[in-house]
Amino acid sequence: MHILSRLLFCCLVVCSIQTGYAQSPQYGIFAGPQMSSASYFVKEVKQSTEYKYGFQTGFTMKVPFETNLFFSPAAFYSMKGYKVKFKNFAYPPDLQAKDNDTRIHTFNLAFLLQYDMSGKPDHFFLKAGPSLDFQLKGKETYNLMNGSVVSKNMVYSFGEYGRYAASLLLQLGFETRGGLLIFGQYDLGIADINNADAGPRINHRAFGISIGKYFNSKKVVLDTRNKE
Repeated sequence: MHILSRLLFCCLVVCSIQTGYAQSPQYGIFAGPQMSSASYFVKEVKQSTEYKYGFQTGFTMKVPFETNLFFSPAAFYSMKGYKVKFKNFAYPPDLQAKDNDTRIHTFNLAFLLQYDMSGKPDHFFLKAGPSLDFQLKGKETYNLMNGSVVSKNMVYSFGEYGRYAASLLLQLGFETRGGLLIFGQYDLGIADINNADAGPRINHRAFGISIGKYFNSKKVVLDTRNKE
């Protein structure tokens, strides 16, 4: 999974560089609240999870590709996490843990295609594509069967949690002629963030709403005056 993710990353970076040289991209920022959880399975048995509140913020680009179609990469921070109650026990977090409450800080590189649903300056748009997720830091708090509580930083290694993951992103939004945008986003994790053998299968899930702004958005003005 890691090799495929790195290969995909290299290929998409090359494509973005080539597209950037061929076109004049727009640059923007965005931010907004989100709710995150996880698809959590232990020995193929689904565990009960709850959502946690967080947010995302970052940078985006919009590069013309074809009529109404754009390449729209993004780099952003995303605060994720989940709450889980265990029916089955596994490591991580602990073979004696009854539950787990996590907060995970991630950095994401997304490679999205944007389709504008209209050629008008004010229009709806749809974005979709893969994202590579880097787990920067995490903290977990869980209750043990003996009644004690453990709160510690999540450990990232080959036998613990995974540092890298991948997601599929879907956005539906609206953009104005002045470059303002608002969109809803769904983040479907497709890579397990656990590396431990016989451990749980954990995939991120998140959805939220963000607002943003393209700073170099310009309206096209045609000069219809007669020239002497």
